[in-house]
Amino acid sequence: MRMGLVQMALGSIVVLTTSTLNRLMVVEFALPALLPGILVGLHYGIQMSRPKWGFMSDSGGNRTRWIISGMGLLALGGLGAAFGVALFAVNFWLALAVSVLAYALIGLGVGASGTSLLALLATATAPHRRAAAATITWLMMIFGIALTAGLAGSFLDPYSPARLMTVVAVVVTIAVALTALAMWRIEARVTVTAPSEAPVPFRQGLQEVMAEPATRNFTLFVFLSMNAYFMQELILEPFAGLVFNMTPGQTTQLSGAQNGGVFMGMLTVGIVATGFKIGALRSWVMAGCLGSCVVLGLISLIGTGAIALPLTAIVVALGFFNGMFAVAAIGAMMALAARGRTGRTGTRMGIWGAAQAIAAGFGGLVGALAADIMRTFMTDGPAFGAVFAFEASLFLAATIMAAKVMETNTAPNVALMPGE
Repeated sequence: MRMGLVQMALGSIVVLTTSTLNRLMVVEFALPALLPGILVGLHYGIQMSRPKWGFMSDSGGNRTRWIISGMGLLALGGLGAAFGVALFAVNFWLALAVSVLAYALIGLGVGASGTSLLALLATATAPHRRAAAATITWLMMIFGIALTAGLAGSFLDPYSPARLMTVVAVVVTIAVALTALAMWRIEARVTVTAPSEAPVPFRQGLQEVMAEPATRNFTLFVFLSMNAYFMQELILEPFAGLVFNMTPGQTTQLSGAQNGGVFMGMLTVGIVATGFKIGALRSWVMAGCLGSCVVLGLISLIGTGAIALPLTAIVVALGFFNGMFAVAAIGAMMALAARGRTGRTGTRMGIWGAAQAIAAGFGGLVGALAADIMRTFMTDGPAFGAVFAFEASLFLAATIMAAKVMETNTAPNVALMPGE
């Protein structure tokens, strides 16, 4: 729960920079939507540094230092991003330079803090509690995102640059303080595996970890499944608006319903897999991927007009299976990170975090680009339907891959790779 507070703090800062500030740039300052899109893409791209952060936390033997310092970088980036938005009213190029630097800091902060936190969580959590740990930390992050978005949104009206800076300053200050208090003496109370070998350069350490078949296979699975997961992120609301004539408020409610489904899916895995010890994480990963595939197929058919189903209910089902898959995959990731060569938990978490970040940016971009291309050849419904069908095929491929590369031992809720 205490480590979940750190995830909550992390999400509370990131949501301001990836949603609220984007809206201000596009609406209040009439900037092209591509600009905030590129800035958010930059923060994802910078997270390719995650393996390096994980390696350093492995080598230093003090993950708490990286968690807190990473949150500090993230806080500076959040403040800088807000200041950059305010500067757009004065000087475009200066504001752009400040924004680029700020979003780079956000990427570095998320990478340093998030990777080290997951590595510590993986080494500190008993194997049979990993599904619950993943559920708790991610639900708390979602709660932090929702709480911050709601409260910050209410305090931002009426908008002014001074009010924006005040709100962001309060959020980042609370986030850093909460992180420091939550992490107080946690690491000293858990057994963390220390490196059993002499220190090696980062490149050599990375090559040693990537030489493990389990790590390579899971990296490919993370990249494939997360591409499928994020492909609908930028097109679901436009689909609802163009095909079903939903208003902006209604599409926002649709996204809220989807997040509610994600919440319930995560909660289900945490309760059933850990509380009732039903099913290994591999089975939950496969069920989430296959369920997402089926629901996306239904959304595709709805778009083409082949069937008539209530869109909101189907989107909630999509969120449910997405949440089930995501939290089970995180639990499996935690189990696998502590296996193989000793003292490399953070490095493995960093590799998988980088794969997830790349997939998040790439998947969203591919989904949006594919929808634009298909709409030049056909009407909106079938065009979006074709993209959702392709996304469904990626989830089917991820289900097959999970069945092949993930194995289970006799203990419940512990995911292993072949040969381990």
